[in-house]
Amino acid sequence: MGKAIQAWIGLAFLAAASGAQAFTLEFPGPATPTAAPDTTRASFAMPTGRWTKDGLPSKIIDGTIERAAWQIDTPGLSSLDLIQPLRAQLLAAGFTPVFECETQGCGGFDFRFAIDVLPEPDMHVDLGDFRYLSVEREVEAGPEAIGLLVSRSASKGFVQITRAIEDAGPPLFAATNIVTQQDTPLLPATDSDLAQLFDTGTAVLEGLDFGTGAADLSEGPYAALATLADWLLANPDRRVALVGHTDASGRLEGNIVISKRRAASVRTRLIEVYGIPPAQIEAQGVGYLAPIASNLTEEGRQKNRRVEAILTAAE
Repeated sequence: MGKAIQAWIGLAFLAAASGAQAFTLEFPGPATPTAAPDTTRASFAMPTGRWTKDGLPSKIIDGTIERAAWQIDTPGLSSLDLIQPLRAQLLAAGFTPVFECETQGCGGFDFRFAIDVLPEPDMHVDLGDFRYLSVEREVEAGPEAIGLLVSRSASKGFVQITRAIEDAGPPLFAATNIVTQQDTPLLPATDSDLAQLFDTGTAVLEGLDFGTGAADLSEGPYAALATLADWLLANPDRRVALVGHTDASGRLEGNIVISKRRAASVRTRLIEVYGIPPAQIEAQGVGYLAPIASNLTEEGRQKNRRVEAILTAAE
């Protein structure tokens, strides 16, 4: 139908690094690369459901991420015509569908801006006509996932493909705020000291451990959480936001997702283990947008990977 295009130009690095196999995709018309494959070690938030008021359900894949885009000369084809042959080829390559949707079925505007999309003119998305497909398969290196986004303008089609190979690699987003004897305790013992600390508005929860690339808090116990819980129970009129932070490795969207999930994991621990009322704590994530140290050194990156407690209100 169209000319066979090597979908992952320069994929040799990804294949060698992760054990993944390169494959070709045949587009339904002449295809011109608009964004050469960009390979990074990062996190891919693969959509697993439509966007709702609670956010976008997704599966985090940490490892080697490659993203590229094409412009397809298909003036007479719809977005369905664009995605159908690509979907068939992915299934033939052993992938299994995880989630697929069309425009409003995806969540419309909100879905589009919740996923990672290359900027114009590399990737054009018509907010009234786009489709998305998430697929995954097992390869020798581990889970492999692909996110396929298609849309079109009046005269051309647009395709973006994100490919993620999960692998251990070096630590990603590892929480390393380990308490040492020289560290100052998170919350001092007296009420007056507590009030003085919260005048600054924020405190890092020291010593939290999520494991390499994980979003769930390890078993613990954690002195910082016990101290914070005691203070919250003693001050039921106070509300606190738990805010997750990452270093600057990878793309912002994936970092925001994992930072919020880590904050949510801390919130769940405070509720389920310490009995903190859910209304007293919330969980947010800002990715790498609020560093407290330089991301140019490993020491600085370690400091930036953290969860903070922020005083938000006194009811």
